[in-house]
This record gives sequence, structure tokens and C-alpha cells, in this order.
Amino acid sequence: MTIRVLVAEDQSAVRAGLVLILRSAPDVEVVGEAPDGEAAVRLARELRPDLVLMDVSMPRLDGVSATRQVVAEGLADVLVLTTFDLDEYVFGALRAGAAGFLLKNTEACELLEAVRTVARGEGMIAPAVTRRLIAEFAGTAPARAAGAPDPAVLDALTRREREVLGCLGKGLSNAEIAVRLSMAEATVKTHVSRLLGKLDLRSRVQAAVLAQELGI
Repeated sequence: MTIRVLVAEDQSAVRAGLVLILRSAPDVEVVGEAPDGEAAVRLARELRPDLVLMDVSMPRLDGVSATRQVVAEGLADVLVLTTFDLDEYVFGALRAGAAGFLLKNTEACELLEAVRTVARGEGMIAPAVTRRLIAEFAGTAPARAAGAPDPAVLDALTRREREVLGCLGKGLSNAEIAVRLSMAEATVKTHVSRLLGKLDLRSRVQAAVLAQELGI
């Protein structure tokens, strides 16, 4: 299956490099390029790509706002690109529904693998980075701050699903969760998929942040 990608990046040289990398893969097709957030949303509506590779910092409409619109309208999955691994905008993008994020200095092979992973419907963010994001943002947020999630949302989960959610909150991968909870990795994937659906979340990173905010 060919993965149709829209590249949104305001720096023309960087955008050209990303396009070059993506076009080197036989299973990836670059269907459009956007120099700003507004163009990214417009082209996502017109082209309906499978995935938008979205820079966080762009003119006219920033990557977080653009991500929120693309996800809200169900136009495509979003893989966010940023220069800094603890950029505050990254957290905002993940809260907006991005399927994951990568640093701009990611190796070409890792970029392609991330695109393929997100296209399969899986979140893409390194566990170590997940832990750092959680510690930096969710972990330091005041308890029960305005807009904090209601603990009652967990009532829809089974005991096992809550355990898996707690592991996601620690930034564990599916393989690590399988070991910790003594279950098959395929079973972990099933639990993750079910709890995301029940909690109306787009990615495992959103689930990790929710787990930290709820203290589970």
C-alpha cells in the first residue's frame, strides 16, 4: 500500500530535504507541500493524504493549531516535526491529537519508519522521550487544574485496561508492558486499542499524558 504524505514545513530547504527522503521510499508518495499552517489545512482538505508531516513552528497558522484542525476534521494522521525534544509546542500538538512527533535531526531511515508506523495506525514516539515529555509538562501541572480530566472517565475501563493505561503513563512500550503484566504483546496492543477507543483518544501519547494527569 502506498502511503500518501503531505509535507508542511516553512523552510524551503528543510522541506526539500524531507521530500527527497520520502520520495526515496517505494511505498511513500508525496502528494503535496505546504509552506505554512493554513496551506497545510487547506491542502489536507483537498488532497486527503494518509499522513501530514507537520512542522510545529510555521507562519500564518502554527503547527499545533493546524494539527488540531486536521485531526478534528478527520483529514489525516499527523506526525509532528520539531527542533527541540522538549519544545512546549510538542506537548500542545500531542494534546491536539498528533499521532506522534520526531526531531528534525532524525535519520532518514527513522523518518521513513515513523511514517510507516503512523500509517499503520500506531503512535510514534520514543519511550524515553515520552517519559521526558510527561515529566516536563503533565508531571509538573498543578493537580486538578482548570481543564484537568475527570477521573470518572476511567469508569469505562476494565481493571486490565487501567493497568495498561498506567504503564502507558510510565512511557513503557508494548513489549515492556507485556513483560510487566505477564501477557502477550498482541494482547497489549488489543488493550491499548480498546482503551483509546473508550477514552476517545487519538494516540498512546495522549493516553500517557492522561494517565499522569489522573495519577494512575
